[in-house]
Amino acid sequence: MKDFKNMSTIEVKNCGNAYFAKKQYDSAIDCYSKAISKSPDMATLFTNRALCYLKLKKWEQACNDCRHALEIDSNIVKGYYFLGQALLEQQLFDDCITNLQKALDASKKQKSNFGDDIAFSLREAKRKRFQKQEEKRIQEEIELQTYLNSLIKQDFERKISATSKNDDGERNRLNIEAESRMAEVNKIFAQVDERRKQREVPDYICGKISFEIMKDPVITPSGITYDRKDIEEHLQRVGHFDPVTRTELTQEQLIPNLAMKEVVDTFVSENDWVVMEY
Repeated sequence: MKDFKNMSTIEVKNCGNAYFAKKQYDSAIDCYSKAISKSPDMATLFTNRALCYLKLKKWEQACNDCRHALEIDSNIVKGYYFLGQALLEQQLFDDCITNLQKALDASKKQKSNFGDDIAFSLREAKRKRFQKQEEKRIQEEIELQTYLNSLIKQDFERKISATSKNDDGERNRLNIEAESRMAEVNKIFAQVDERRKQREVPDYICGKISFEIMKDPVITPSGITYDRKDIEEHLQRVGHFDPVTRTELTQEQLIPNLAMKEVVDTFVSENDWVVMEY
C-alpha cells in the first residue's frame, strides 16, 4: 500500500500512469484523484482521469473532468478531444463536433502529434450526425407519405358516400382517380428515396488524413493521393515521410493529381447536398 500522503503530486500522477499502462483504470483514477486533491489546478490530472473514465465508458464523469481541465487551461488539446469523444458516445453530435473542431484547431496551432486522430474522430462524428439527421428525415417522410395517402382515401370515401349506390360508373371513376393520385404520391416519395440512397461520399475522393473531400489532391512518389493542405501540415508538424507508406517525403515531391481533381469536381457539381452536409 503506497503512502500517497508523503508523495509529491508528480509521484502520485506517475503511479496513476503506471496503473493506466496496466489497464487498471480504477486504480489509476484513485491515484489521479489523490493527485488532484494535492494540486487541484493541474489540468493534466483531470484529462488523465477523464481518459480512464472513457476507457470505463463512464461518459458523464469524463465530460466533467474535461470541462474542469478546460476551465483551468482553455488551450489543452486533450480536454477538447476527450470531451468530444465522450459526447460522441452520448450522441450529442453538435457539441461533440464543436469540441473536436476546437481540439483540431488547437493541435494544429501547437503542432501536436495526434492531430490526425482528432481529424478521424471529427469525420466520424460528422458522419454519425448526418446518419441521425437522415434517419429523422426518413421517418418524417414516411409519416408525410402516410398522411397524404390517408387524405386521398378520406376524400375518396367522402365522394363515394355522396354518390348513388347504383352509379357504378361514377364509383369506378372515383376509385381509379384515388388510386392514380396515391400512385403519384408514392412515386414521388420513391424518387426521393432513390436520390437519398445515392447520397454518399465515396471514400476514394476523401483525403487519407482529414477524411474530408479533397480540394487540392496531390500524389506522392509512392502513388498515394492526399489533399495538399493536409499532407503539407503533416510534413511540417509530424515529419518528412509519407504517413501511409512511411517512406521519406518532402513538399517538393508532391505532384498535383489532375485526374482526381476532375473526379472530385464532377462529383461535387452533380451533388449539391455535398456542400451542405460536408
